Amino acid sequence: MTAPTPPDAVPEAAPAPRRRTRDRRGRGMRGPAITPSLPGRPELPTRGERFDELVLETVRDVDARWQERLGLVEYAVEDTPQLPDDWSGETVPLASLVRGHGGEPTRLVLFRRPIEHRCETRADLEAMVLTVVVEQVAELLGIEPDDVDPRYTGGD
Repeated sequence: MTAPTPPDAVPEAAPAPRRRTRDRRGRGMRGPAITPSLPGRPELPTRGERFDELVLETVRDVDARWQERLGLVEYAVEDTPQLPDDWSGETVPLASLVRGHGGEPTRLVLFRRPIEHRCETRADLEAMVLTVVVEQVAELLGIEPDDVDPRYTGGD
């Protein structure tokens, strides 16, 4: 049994109908979460840009220490290596070192996707990039990787 309504009571308004959102299939919000300050350019750096910056920091440290012995070296980052159709290796290379001759510089290329694929955390990625750069520079100089950079901990 319900209580009688007093004659001077104001009737309650019916709740507004719920507005249907675009999250029909449970995929979450659509569109950018941050409005970019420059149109056409993402506000946050992409995964590739973050990797490039990490490689640049690592290369700066190593190159500054060994510049006199290294000579002219070009460092580059590519997404994946170009493997021939008859590739029979068990693992995908993480880097490529092409020695320069004459007026051509030596070229060290790191492959982003294979390196990222082997890392779970940002710390793992930093350690892997350092390991790859140090091992390639050590091969180029003909010395042990431990002598190239004190942060090198071996091929773990």
